[in-house]
Amino acid sequence: MNVLVTGGASGLGEAITKRLAANPDSKIYFTYSKSDLKARRIESEFSNTNPIKCDFSNESEIVSLVDSINGMDLDVLINNAYNGDFLKKHFHKILLSDFETDFKLNILPTIAITQSAIKNFRKKKSGKIITILTAALLNIPPIGSSVYVANKAYLEKLTKIWAIENSNFNITSNAVSPSFMQTNLTASMDERIVEQIRESHPLKKLLTVEEVADAILFLINSSSHINGIDLVINAASDIK
Repeated sequence: MNVLVTGGASGLGEAITKRLAANPDSKIYFTYSKSDLKARRIESEFSNTNPIKCDFSNESEIVSLVDSINGMDLDVLINNAYNGDFLKKHFHKILLSDFETDFKLNILPTIAITQSAIKNFRKKKSGKIITILTAALLNIPPIGSSVYVANKAYLEKLTKIWAIENSNFNITSNAVSPSFMQTNLTASMDERIVEQIRESHPLKKLLTVEEVADAILFLINSSSHINGIDLVINAASDIK
């Protein structure tokens, strides 16, 4: 099994890469931007991994990655990378340019990468796409998260389209929507707020990246009948 994990050297991406690389029969390609040291450590720990430098703000690196997908013979694409902040300001205080910048940094590269993967999946008549979203799409979104949540909502609709348009080619497109986790994306949050989130959680503990990585593995190993779903991991906190 050949897998490409975008943003696979830190945070949730690192957990996914390591979880999948634990199977020595798999080849795991993963992209990284600034986490060069972490990428090299993963490569040294798992001989079946291949780090690829790809800064989503660098157009030439995106083009290079898209072109290289043709030679990977991928079975699975995991859209995990996200560049930007989880929380900014209230919606009415955010500059229009912030919405534009984050869209260009996250959505357009993901579209280009997924298009390339789908073209190759169609040739071999099989493939799986798994996209990381957020449980904030279902629950009450945190104040200041409008840019992040809006981008994830855009990807949410694309995952459905990818599933519908490619089901006849034995290609699945599913999503995973985790609740709040402590990663680099949320590292700037005040510890008092994090503690409030923990205390209000049904299980009184936060979701871990390893638990989400296990959910990714489940979707990879699941039947092709599982297609077009969003696997929400939030301890049923959205149920009324």
